[in-house]
Amino acid sequence: MQIRDLIPWSRDKEKAAARESGVSGNPLVSLQRDINHVFEDFWRKVENGWNGSDNVVGMFGPSTDVTETDKGVDVSIELPGMTEDDIDISLSGNAMTIRGEKKIEHEEQRKGIYMSERHYGAFYRTVPLPAGVDPDKAEAKFKNGVLTVSLPKTKEALANIKRIPVKAA
Repeated sequence: MQIRDLIPWSRDKEKAAARESGVSGNPLVSLQRDINHVFEDFWRKVENGWNGSDNVVGMFGPSTDVTETDKGVDVSIELPGMTEDDIDISLSGNAMTIRGEKKIEHEEQRKGIYMSERHYGAFYRTVPLPAGVDPDKAEAKFKNGVLTVSLPKTKEALANIKRIPVKAA
């Protein structure tokens, strides 16, 4: 054993030099790999919706709230710039699927500069529903760019609700 083997910073330099000489430890290769991951993540978001959810498909994933009360389930979805004719709602099993398409009305160019931050394109969103929802009594309302779907619970589901009192210890 040589004395330099006992010095920790000496061993680190030798390992670093060996890593840099090899392909796997080359910092440029690592940088290229990281850049590839960034682009792969970007295109995955384009394909699956921008909020990263697996149940949203399209160029944009609308913001959604799902609330459950004792009487039913309410789903609210922000769809600005759309009309009720652009929206399709379907119920299948324990899931509700909302489809729509936001179309470009016109493009505007000013002084040779083009800018668009608004999202256009088709999407669909599938919202899982709890058991006991009555699809025959579902209602949908669209007001001020917000779609609200109310799904009441069945009589059987309402009868099975039990309240448990909470006591102070």
